[in-house]
Amino acid sequence: MRINKFIAQATGLSRRASDHAILEGRVTVNGRSVLAGTDVGAKDEVRLDSRPLALPGQPTTIMLNKPAGYVCSRVGQGSKTIYDLLPTGLHRLKPVGRLDKDSSGLLLLTDDGTLADRLTHPRYAKEKLYGIRLDKPLAPAARTQAERGVELEDGLSRLKIEDVHGTRLTARLSEGRNRQIRRTFAVLGYEVRELHRTKFGPYELGDLAPGTFARDPKY
Repeated sequence: MRINKFIAQATGLSRRASDHAILEGRVTVNGRSVLAGTDVGAKDEVRLDSRPLALPGQPTTIMLNKPAGYVCSRVGQGSKTIYDLLPTGLHRLKPVGRLDKDSSGLLLLTDDGTLADRLTHPRYAKEKLYGIRLDKPLAPAARTQAERGVELEDGLSRLKIEDVHGTRLTARLSEGRNRQIRRTFAVLGYEVRELHRTKFGPYELGDLAPGTFARDPKY
C-alpha cells in the first residue's frame, strides 16, 4: 500500500494532507524518513509525528443527528464542526455526502469506502428524504414545477414532493448536488427556512436525539 493511502486510512487525513506530512518529514517507516510514493507492508512500523499508526480493523459506520449550525468539515473556520460532537476515536470517519451548515438531520460517517461509493455514486440513485419549512405556503403551480424539473446552473433538478401542509412539506431526492433543495426553491421564489434529513438509502434517523450518534446501523 502506498504510504499516503496508509496514513489517510489510519488518521482520516486526506491523501493531499498525508503527502504534505511526508514532504515535511513528519512521517517515518521503521524509524526512517520516507518519500512520497513509498510502499509499506503489514510488518512496517509507520509513525506520524512520532505517533505509531495502525489501520482500522472492521469498518465503522455511524449515524449522526447533525444539529443546524455545524459544518461537515474538520476545520470550522470559526464555526462548530460535526467532529466537535464525536469522540476522538471517531474523528477518522468521513461524511458520506454532506449537509450544509444551516441544515440538520441524518448524516452518515464511515471509513468504508465501498459503502460510501454505494450510497453516493449516481448509478445507485439512493433516495434521501427531507422535512422542509418554507417562508410561505407552497403554491400548487410551484409544486408542479419542482416535480417536473427546475433548471439550475449545474443541471435539471427534480424533487418528489409530498405531505404539503402550508409552509411544511417533505421531499424525496435521489441526487446530492450542493445545496440543491435550497437552490431549487430559490428559483421558484421561496426561501428554505428549515431543512432536516430523515432518511438516506436504507438508513433512517428514527428517534436519535440531536447532536448524538449511533454506531454501526444495519445496512
